[in-house]
Amino acid sequence: MQQPITGYHRDDESHWVAELACGHNQHVRHDPPWTVREWVTTPAGRDSMLGYRLDCTKCDRDEPRDNPS
Repeated sequence: MQQPITGYHRDDESHWVAELACGHNQHVRHDPPWTVREWVTTPAGRDSMLGYRLDCTKCDRDEPRDNPS
């Protein structure tokens, strides 16, 4: 299920994690050549992707929210 990015935070290993509107989190690593996401490396790049929809497999599996509200 597609969910928009609403914010970001870093995990314990300093990797960027996207916070999705559904309450789930998803890593958004720039790890070439496997994953190329240069936008995650700068504040402007991350800001430009706010609202971008990622496929949330946790929603597909009906998992509970990572960010309870």
